[in-house]
Amino acid sequence: MHSVLEESLKKLKKSGLKHTQKREDIIRLFAGEDRYLSAKSIHEAMDVAYPNISFDTIYRNLYAFADIGILETTELNNEQLFRMSCLHEGHHHHHFICEQCGKSIQLEMCPMDFFEQQLSNCQLNSHRFEIFGICDKCVSNQN
Repeated sequence: MHSVLEESLKKLKKSGLKHTQKREDIIRLFAGEDRYLSAKSIHEAMDVAYPNISFDTIYRNLYAFADIGILETTELNNEQLFRMSCLHEGHHHHHFICEQCGKSIQLEMCPMDFFEQQLSNCQLNSHRFEIFGICDKCVSNQN
């Protein structure tokens, strides 16, 4: 966790965003989780140390962190979710995302090989692939 936090704080500084304790605490919260989190859950966690922190402050920071590559986002049930960016892991991959707890499981296979063959005369600029479902732990808790 420590190196991810340090790397993220370096990105923060390099981007020109001011390093504040609130921002560091938000990043620290994500560094300790391997799952997607909602702005609401971040607000609830931050409200303990910062009782007057607004949703606007949370959203502004989450989107700023996503813009500079500290966080990545996805949408589930019309809600934007955030997690620590895994670009630092150095290889291309996708995720399975639990719809109940937000747990993220790394997938090693990329389906783009198939689509690149199907679209050989097209210029592909980017892609995004996520699988949503219920993780093994949440399935076990249902039984």
